[in-house]
Amino acid sequence: MSTDSTPSGPGASAAPDLPPLGSGAHQHRLTMIALVATLGGLLFGYDTGVINGALLPMSAELGLTEVTEGVVTSSLLFAAAIGALTIGYVSDAWGRRRTILLLAVMFFLGAMLCVFTPGLGLLIAGRIVLGLAVGGASTVVPVFLAELAPYEIRGSLSGRNEMMVVLGQLAAIVINAILGNTLGHLEGVWRIMLAVAALPALALFFGMLRMPESPRWLMARGRTDEALEVLKTVRSEERAQAEVDDIQRLVHEDRQERGEGLRGVLTNRWLLRLLLTGIAVAVFQQLTGINVIMYYGQVVLTESGFGQNAALVANIAPSVIGVIGAIIALWMMERVDRRTTFITGYTLVTVFHVLIGAATLAVPQDSPARPYIMLVLIVGFVGSMQTFLNVATWVILSEMFPLHMRAVGMGVSVLCMWVANGLLSLFFPVLIAHLGMTACFFGFAVLNALAVLVMWRFLPETRGRTLEQVEEDVATGAIFVVPGREED
Repeated sequence: MSTDSTPSGPGASAAPDLPPLGSGAHQHRLTMIALVATLGGLLFGYDTGVINGALLPMSAELGLTEVTEGVVTSSLLFAAAIGALTIGYVSDAWGRRRTILLLAVMFFLGAMLCVFTPGLGLLIAGRIVLGLAVGGASTVVPVFLAELAPYEIRGSLSGRNEMMVVLGQLAAIVINAILGNTLGHLEGVWRIMLAVAALPALALFFGMLRMPESPRWLMARGRTDEALEVLKTVRSEERAQAEVDDIQRLVHEDRQERGEGLRGVLTNRWLLRLLLTGIAVAVFQQLTGINVIMYYGQVVLTESGFGQNAALVANIAPSVIGVIGAIIALWMMERVDRRTTFITGYTLVTVFHVLIGAATLAVPQDSPARPYIMLVLIVGFVGSMQTFLNVATWVILSEMFPLHMRAVGMGVSVLCMWVANGLLSLFFPVLIAHLGMTACFFGFAVLNALAVLVMWRFLPETRGRTLEQVEEDVATGAIFVVPGREED
């Protein structure tokens, strides 16, 4: 696979003929927009990760059973599946900016419902509201960033959202560890853990009030003058006009030649193939087992031989390496082809799953080295996944779908991602109790070896193409032509 800046091979588009980006105030404006919008990713990470440390004191106070613990944990995830699908359509109708404002309100209200709940019912309701917001953020924020970003830095800019997700997960685990060790004797410490999420929710709301709308969304609605004014704030004037002309041409062709919505996707060979590929990318990300570590890291580490308190502290290590991996991933986005990144990532994840499974067999349970060997291998797995797959998954989902199917493509793909996440999270405690860690991680190895084959066969290359070039290549099927591999 090539790692140069321009895709090569049959059917690959040439580098876009656009004026250079230049430097100046527009670059700083784009950075600020990305910082504010990715607060949605931070909330995504915090609200999914906070349950890791909050569940045990929550269960003690509210009298939760193993079944209700599973319901509390998975309710957010299944709601996120619904949010991913429905809120994508809301963003098409309302615009990306107004939808993110709505998500900020939902994040705040969901957190407050959980914090002030007197019992299980309102707690689950709050988790559902948070889940709808998380699912919506996972769909809308990457699309918003991709539609604002110039193609030269689209991967790294869109990928910042996933870096904020892992930062949010790290923040949740660190805050939980601090609060658990300092205020753990207090009844209701878990409420403080959940309340922290209200602060970035407020920052997201007030920050987005000053942010612009997506220029591509504006142009799809015929609001060309507004789109040009937005682009002039994040591009040089010459580059802004050139991009408007390019987008306008594609929007016009899209209206004339293609249907919209799910029906149009299902009746078009290339769009259907693209949708199925997006679903595969999304589902396989969850089948790495990454969220088994994020949600049940304390359980896995306890099974590995750590005491409960030691496991809570050791749990920080995978989150730290996750942040480091996300930073490396951002650097890679504009330097390494998407296909190379995915194939490498799933290969490494497969290797680490095999090593984890083998270690559970080879290292005696009473060995003092066992927990540390397992921790090193788990850190290696998380590092590989976060470096090569987490950021890359969200980047390619945000850029591989044409404008007219972006909402349905992202929505359906992320819906399937959250369903896979919810099912795995719901049943993992049962699986590890009945099958043990050995069988679970060998099972993950088989699934990720399959992912290597699927990515090699079906994943398109999008690096170095504008979103408009991606759209043209999808229409002809050229996006699926990869050097060194013949198409059917």
